[in-house]
Amino acid sequence: QVQLVESGGGLVQPGGSLRLSCAASGGTFSRYCMGWFRQAPGKEREFVAGISMGGADTAYTVSVEGRFTISRDNAKNTVYLQMNSLKPEDTAVYYCATASPYSDWFRGRERDFGSWGQGTQVTVSS
Repeated sequence: QVQLVESGGGLVQPGGSLRLSCAASGGTFSRYCMGWFRQAPGKEREFVAGISMGGADTAYTVSVEGRFTISRDNAKNTVYLQMNSLKPEDTAVYYCATASPYSDWFRGRERDFGSWGQGTQVTVSS
């Protein structure tokens, strides 16, 4: 079972940037596809971005395309989410999660993701 720990969240002004990290342990990280989700207060958790095992393929929800970039470093067992041009509506708790490469991870359905981290808070406010 893979354990995931997110970091890098915080308070940022609109238009600013943050980079989230998700460190994995207890499993073979390179065998998993990875995803980032977020949950805003009073809303359901939603898919943000996903990346294949080797990093060649990525998927994004429409609202973050062109602003967010998901990447991974398999040597460091870490997946990243670079967030630029942040907006107040990006405020949420951000979670990373694992997915089997045989799943439809790129569709961003929660049922395709197994292990989850505890989340890191991102607040975009002036």
